[in-house]
Amino acid sequence: MKVVPVPCLRDNYAYLVIENGRAAVVDPSQADPVLSAIDAAKVELSEIWLTHHHWDHVGGIEPLVERCPLEHVRGSKHDAQQGRIPKQTDALSDGDSFDFGGASVEILEIPGHTLGAIAFVSEGNLFSGDTLFLAGCGRVFEGTMAMMSESLSKLRTLPADTKIWCGHEYTVNNLRFAATVEPSNPDIARALSEALATREARRFTVPGQLGHELATNPFLRFDEPAVAAGRDPVASFTALREAKDEF
Repeated sequence: MKVVPVPCLRDNYAYLVIENGRAAVVDPSQADPVLSAIDAAKVELSEIWLTHHHWDHVGGIEPLVERCPLEHVRGSKHDAQQGRIPKQTDALSDGDSFDFGGASVEILEIPGHTLGAIAFVSEGNLFSGDTLFLAGCGRVFEGTMAMMSESLSKLRTLPADTKIWCGHEYTVNNLRFAATVEPSNPDIARALSEALATREARRFTVPGQLGHELATNPFLRFDEPAVAAGRDPVASFTALREAKDEF
């Protein structure tokens, strides 16, 4: 499976996913960058995968539907029921799967950022939208802190070598926050140095790797004793998220 990051807007990522001649795009906030990526890859777009309904993830759907021979616009069952994703054709729930060019794509419901948030998992790749970022997580808009912490707990059970393709380029700022949470964690210091060099070279920090995130991301480490500081897991996660909101 080939994954091509497609920068959109100020700091969003869409992703062109190619498998055995099939092409899908994840979270197209804009159409033009996606069309350029399709042309460069010399493929036809047949599917759109949506992790949630926010405008900066779905804004390119309608022009892509007009321009491309799309067969599927896939999003969550919750968002389909609410009518929140334009042109949605497939309503997906936790545990569902579908075939994409011979590869199985599995769905995980990961509510918290929104109630309809889902992740797409295939061939060792995780498309996490705005639930899990590199070194961070999304704000809790529609769900609860308990719900979001449970969703992140679900994601951290995936294999350690899982590649993480997230919705935004927030890595440097997230690692700066992580360093305030665990100032003595050498993995965080090393990751921040590497991320700064990567961005200075005008390269993407994606994909991350889950095993690396388990050592550096405070929102996957919220129940580690050094992070929780005696709080129960949900209270620890809540304190972290509230502190990051003000960071």
